[in-house]
Amino acid sequence: MAAKAAAPSSSPFVSSRRLSSPAASLRVRTPRCVMGSEQVRVVVEEEGKTKKRMGVAEPRSAPPAVWTPRAPAQEARLAALRTDGRDSRLKIFSGTANRPLAQEIASYLGVDLGKVLIKRFADGEIYVQLQESVRGCDVFLVQPTCSPVNENLMELFVMIDACRRASARSITVVIPYFGYARADRKAQGREAITAKLSANLLTEAGSDRVIVCDIHSTQALGYFDIPVDHIHGQPVILDYLASKTISKDLVVVSPDVGGVVRARAFAKKLSDAPLAIVDKRRQGHNMSEVMHLIGDVKGKVAIMVDDMIDTAGTITSAAALLKQEGAEAVYACSTHAVFSPPAIERLSGGIFEEVIVTNSILLPEHKCFPQLTVLSMANLVAETIWHVHRDGSVSSIFQ
Repeated sequence: MAAKAAAPSSSPFVSSRRLSSPAASLRVRTPRCVMGSEQVRVVVEEEGKTKKRMGVAEPRSAPPAVWTPRAPAQEARLAALRTDGRDSRLKIFSGTANRPLAQEIASYLGVDLGKVLIKRFADGEIYVQLQESVRGCDVFLVQPTCSPVNENLMELFVMIDACRRASARSITVVIPYFGYARADRKAQGREAITAKLSANLLTEAGSDRVIVCDIHSTQALGYFDIPVDHIHGQPVILDYLASKTISKDLVVVSPDVGGVVRARAFAKKLSDAPLAIVDKRRQGHNMSEVMHLIGDVKGKVAIMVDDMIDTAGTITSAAALLKQEGAEAVYACSTHAVFSPPAIERLSGGIFEEVIVTNSILLPEHKCFPQLTVLSMANLVAETIWHVHRDGSVSSIFQ
């Protein structure tokens, strides 16, 4: 991993972890995963019972902790997981869209990733065969429906059908990035609402529950006729920003009016930072034109927050406007790194100090650039899976 020297005053963020290290003057700027090993599950027994942690019995002394930012060894994390947590009825399988994320989730929960054979026939048809029994098990299928969207979506349907025919007790599809979520309404006549169609297909295929992360429009959650757990990637990004010392004024910016609610919630959790809004007029699909700025960013560090970055047209145009209005530096934060062409050229052009995303979508090497930081959301998804499997409250994770 390459590292390059940076002037102490050139960045508004100074990592608190680097201050104590000998190489305090170096700043790592290559793509990296900084959250994958920094959190630990701590499971506490019910009232009146004792638990075993690292082989030592301890009385209950505190309410259950959902997840805590730490940096334990892998052995310590697994030892913190109670023995019955490694339940043989909990099965996690992965499609081909983001197997590294599924492997992280399984490792965090202390279970092996399920064995499944997925291949394509010569004519492009998808073949799926489970390599282990799932009879009577709670099955979780991890598959973001990113590019190639139709291939990954169809693969998920076939996996659901294979689990259903193998007599799984329940089938939960874990979709870190839900494709077609932007087609959630009829903006013009004779248009399809593909988000609703995708929800219907997932239900008809045999899924019992859906877990999605930062869906583009929350109204699309109502398209499902089965339970849906909607989780947010904000805690992962906030934890990363909290690991840095902010040395200058900060302002959270929404790149469009539709993201104001998201940006406001982000700003409140980031020391109640002020909010600014970029007004834009969209000219067509994947095309936008920035009009003017609502709020003050002069001499401040701007953190732009959005649910996804596709072609990066909106966020780069907004960043250019912020620079014109006197912003000291511009950071881009997004859960989903779709990165359709020409996103890489726009994001790596030097207008952004740092582009922070999660690994909800697996990024190939050619989509990485020096300003990119990739955070792992595996622990957050794993906690959600654990709560669903144990019939616990998912909302308690974010409280």
